[in-house]
Amino acid sequence: MGNGWGLSTVSVHAGGRNYEGSLTTPLFQTSTYLLTPQAYQAIEKGKPREGWVYTRWGNQNQLAVAEKVARLEGAEDGLVFSSGMAAISSLLLALLRKGDHLLTTRDLYGGTYSFITQELPSRGIEVSFTDQRNPRRVKEDVRPNTKVIFFESLSNPLLKLVSLPEIGEWTREEGIHLVIDNTFTTPINLRPLDWGADVVVHSCTKYLNGHSDLMAGAVVGRKEVLNKVWEVMVKLGGCLDPHACFLLERGMKTLALRVKRQNENGLRVAEFLESHPKVLRVIYPGLTSYPQRELVDRTLSGYGGMVTFQVKGGDNRALQVMAKLKLIKEATSLGGIDSLISMPTNTSHHHLSVQEKAELGIEPGLLRLSVGIEDADDLIGDLASALR
Repeated sequence: MGNGWGLSTVSVHAGGRNYEGSLTTPLFQTSTYLLTPQAYQAIEKGKPREGWVYTRWGNQNQLAVAEKVARLEGAEDGLVFSSGMAAISSLLLALLRKGDHLLTTRDLYGGTYSFITQELPSRGIEVSFTDQRNPRRVKEDVRPNTKVIFFESLSNPLLKLVSLPEIGEWTREEGIHLVIDNTFTTPINLRPLDWGADVVVHSCTKYLNGHSDLMAGAVVGRKEVLNKVWEVMVKLGGCLDPHACFLLERGMKTLALRVKRQNENGLRVAEFLESHPKVLRVIYPGLTSYPQRELVDRTLSGYGGMVTFQVKGGDNRALQVMAKLKLIKEATSLGGIDSLISMPTNTSHHHLSVQEKAELGIEPGLLRLSVGIEDADDLIGDLASALR
């Protein structure tokens, strides 16, 4: 149904379930179901996902929102989780076994980095790091036992764009799962599966929901892979509550509209900051100064709402700037309708040593700004006042 739909139409209509004439998917706030012949058949076939048995195994609201994410990403199947980290951990534990190797990068969200570097090695899984911007380096760093390559489409917080076209060409031929965390770009600005990725993961807490009022995660890809992930999800219990699914489905209906506005606002704010005398550098894919601009023009449909910039005067000055902001709020999350700002050195990347931060390029005075849907002139005025 609707294979030729645009992404705005998919955002509104895909996955919705109409029951008893309802326009929207009703809330199925139940933990368990009556054991019908269909449910027993699904259990006997070893395919409990195909029958309503227990909400940890599956629920109508979970199915509706998972299908919407899958359709947006152009995927065959999808699952939703209680958080982005529940999605990432379940996915990696489903794809990796003792003796396997994961190739990734240090440019990751702090929670992902901690899980990969602490939990996976304790299970006998090897982990090593590469540069997601350098396809040749990535290929050279692959080992005979490499089973998964994990990157963020746009890294946190330095906004390094993964070289998907080149990396995606050979990973599937080599039997390697290329997993892309697409939280920062969203399927509106980039669809990794179109470029050869095998699996896409999201923290739906961020852009997909867009209202900073729930936590959720999603994994989409081929059904063969998703069935393995489902088994781990059921064991670990990281499924998404029906009410959160209901809210997430509602939030996603405006995804395309919100991201379009955030793309516009992000570019205007980035251009303002780059011209400001008290700003040392600005990292934003839409600027001509962005080092991977050729790749941006080739792969992205929009530049996004994430702007990273470094103020003169170091961390103390950056803290003063954040404290003086009136409209933009100091908070750790991102991707919502409200503009939020944080300093990675004392939030998402506080666990890294001074040397590790320096090696990544997380320098004193670095701030991460998530641009919302407010009027761009008001956001620029707020930043100008704080920087003054």
